[in-house]
Amino acid sequence: MSVVNILSSDNKIPVSPKAASDFKYGAAVDLGTTTVVLKLYSAEGVCLGKWSSENPQRCISADVIGRISKALDGEGDKLQKSVTDCISSLLTEGCASIGIHNTDVDRMVMTGNTAMLYLLTGRNPLSISRFPFKADNLFGEWTQLFGIKTYLTPCISAFVGGDTVSALLYADVVSKKETALLCDIGTNGEMALYKNGDLYVTSVAAGPAFEGGEISCGCAATDGALYRVWAEEGEIYSHTVANKPAVGICGSGLIDAVSSFLEAGYIDNEGTVLRPLVIKSIGKDISLNQKDIRALQLAKSAVAAGIECMLSRTGTDVTEIRAFYLSGAFGVNTDTQSAVNIGLFPSELKNNACFIGNGALRGAAKMLMDSGYIDTAKDLASKAKTLYLGGSTDFNDAFIRNLKFPQI
Repeated sequence: MSVVNILSSDNKIPVSPKAASDFKYGAAVDLGTTTVVLKLYSAEGVCLGKWSSENPQRCISADVIGRISKALDGEGDKLQKSVTDCISSLLTEGCASIGIHNTDVDRMVMTGNTAMLYLLTGRNPLSISRFPFKADNLFGEWTQLFGIKTYLTPCISAFVGGDTVSALLYADVVSKKETALLCDIGTNGEMALYKNGDLYVTSVAAGPAFEGGEISCGCAATDGALYRVWAEEGEIYSHTVANKPAVGICGSGLIDAVSSFLEAGYIDNEGTVLRPLVIKSIGKDISLNQKDIRALQLAKSAVAAGIECMLSRTGTDVTEIRAFYLSGAFGVNTDTQSAVNIGLFPSELKNNACFIGNGALRGAAKMLMDSGYIDTAKDLASKAKTLYLGGSTDFNDAFIRNLKFPQI
C-alpha cells in the first residue's frame, strides 16, 4: 500500500506575533462545488470542530457550467439562497455543538472556485460564461456575511479560483523554490506548476466522480464508506471508514476499486465490464456498473490530460518535478499506486506525491489566523499565468489518449 501521509495537521494553527487573531472565534469555509466544509477556531488557533454538507446547489445542477447557465436564466437568487442557507446551518450547528452563539464568531475566511464565489455573492456570472472568459471580479476582498466580517480569498481567473490559491498557500509551494506541481482534484480539476520562479495554472472539468458524485453507490468519505479496496485471489475486498457497515464508496475507494478490477480482469483497459463488479464489504456487498466506470474514465482522463498539457506547454519533463501535491476531497486515503494504475497521473510522480487533504480549507485557516498570509495569497494570485485548455487541440487529443486505462 502506497498511501502518502498528509503534509501536516491543522488541529492547531500557529499564531505568530503579527496574527490578526483579534476575534473571539473564527471560521474557515471551503465552498466546494460538491461539498461545503466549515471549521471553527479559537483565537489561539485551536480547531474546535469541523462540519460539512453536500452543496445544495447540486439539486439545481451538478457542475459549475450548469449553475452559471441557471444563474443567467434567472435562478441566481435561488442558487445564492441555497448555499447561504447551507453555510448558515453549518455555522449554527457548529456553534451549538461547542456551546457558543453564532454572534460569538466575528471573523471568517471563505474560499472556493471563482464561480462558487460569484454565486455566493449574487454577482452576475456573464463575464465567466462566454469567451474570452475574463472574470469582472477576482475577489480578494472583505465583506459581511451573516453579520460576520468575512474575507473572500483571491481568485486567479474565471476557472482557477481561490481554492487553488489557498491550497498553494498551505503547501507553501513558492517559497520552497523547487519545481512543484499541485493538483486540486474535485468536480473542477485545478492545477498549478511552479518552475524557475514562474507559477502556471490551468483547470479542467473533471466532474464529481472523485467526490462520489454521479456514481451509482457513491458517497462522501463518511462512516461506512468504502475507502480502501483490493483484489485477493480473484475476489475484491474492502475496508470502510470507522469499520462501519457499508453505505457506499467514496473517491479513494473508487480509484482503488477500478485498479483492483483491472488487476483481477473484471474490466479491460478500454473500460469494458467483463464480469459483475462486486466488492465484498461489511454488512452488504457494494456493486459498480458500466456507467460508473465510464464516469471515472472521463474524470481521470480530464485530469491526466490537464497535467500532460501543462507540462508540455511549459517545456517541463515529468522527471523535473520534485514535489507533487494533491489536494481535494477525494482524500488522504488515496493509494498512489492505484492512481497510477488507472492513469490518473504519471508513474514518475508517485514517489514525490504528498496528499495535503483539503488544502483549500487549510489555506483559508492560515489566512484566518494570520493576516500576513492574505497579502501572500494576493501576491500568488497576481503573479500566476493562466494556461487555457478548453477547446484546444492538444488538450482534446490528450483527453482521448488518456481515456484508456494502462495495462497492469
